Amino acid sequence: MKVGLTYDLRSWYIDRGYSMDETAEFDKQETVDALANSLKQMGHETELVGNAFQLIEALAAGQRWDIVFNIAEGLYGDGRESVVPAILDQYKIPYVFSGPVIMGLSLNKHLAKLVVAASGVPVSPGCLITELKDLDKCNLKYPLFVKPVSEGTGKGITESSLINSIAELLKMVKWILTEFHQPALVEEYLPGREFTVGVVGYGEEAFAIGGMEVMTVNNLPYSVEVKENYQNYCTYKPLDADIIDECKSVALRAWKALDAVDAGRVDLKADRNGKICFIEANPLAGLNPIHSDLPILSRMYGIEYQTLMEMIMKAAIKRTKG
Repeated sequence: MKVGLTYDLRSWYIDRGYSMDETAEFDKQETVDALANSLKQMGHETELVGNAFQLIEALAAGQRWDIVFNIAEGLYGDGRESVVPAILDQYKIPYVFSGPVIMGLSLNKHLAKLVVAASGVPVSPGCLITELKDLDKCNLKYPLFVKPVSEGTGKGITESSLINSIAELLKMVKWILTEFHQPALVEEYLPGREFTVGVVGYGEEAFAIGGMEVMTVNNLPYSVEVKENYQNYCTYKPLDADIIDECKSVALRAWKALDAVDAGRVDLKADRNGKICFIEANPLAGLNPIHSDLPILSRMYGIEYQTLMEMIMKAAIKRTKG
């Protein structure tokens, strides 16, 4: 098959004056090279397309592909992960990973929680703050946890995200509204263990390949700084036998509720009673072979990078071919 590869290369944006913060979610050349090499090992003719701007240029020039392997995060707005899938839909070009509706829904952590909770999956109580007066309606039990509603890679999460007073809450919400130009999601803090589970497939054929527990030094929040320096701040271990079934069940139920496809991750955390709760879904999970959570947890279960990629492509081809 002729496979196009769409992605946001961090250096491409940096060279054009974008900041490190704006490009925090974007990929390095080594990730793009690993994906391209993996697809070639499967026997596919692989073409590097690039970001949404480059995709539009390629389509205008008449380029087409049998399928596109899409990891483009997008640049601005709460629909940024939906841009490339939406463009490809207009040209009736199939692609790997979820479509624009699911990408937009999952990126908005508040909406994702509403959908997942409606399916019966446990979530932490929370409220959305679009302006400061919304705090008057936010009747939650302290401690709280505050984060931007539509960011990824831990952006907007700091040690100040854990809130113990109204003064701290007001300060953090003001900062998010000003710095990120988007609502703040305020939730009752989940003090228990944190997990992430890898899922492959779609609908009733979806299955959890395994997961890992995420432990940080001094219980630091899993922020962008911690993730980028995970060797110094994090310890990962496979799910314990006493918790693996519950984690897989919650993750799969959330994945199916969101109608996500092909592969991704579901992040979970235990409440004060030890019940596993949904935090968020990542239908566009990182795929750096060394540093990204999905490949890391896959290796814990004997699934090497090439095998993981083949599983993803098999699921996508089966789904798109009907």
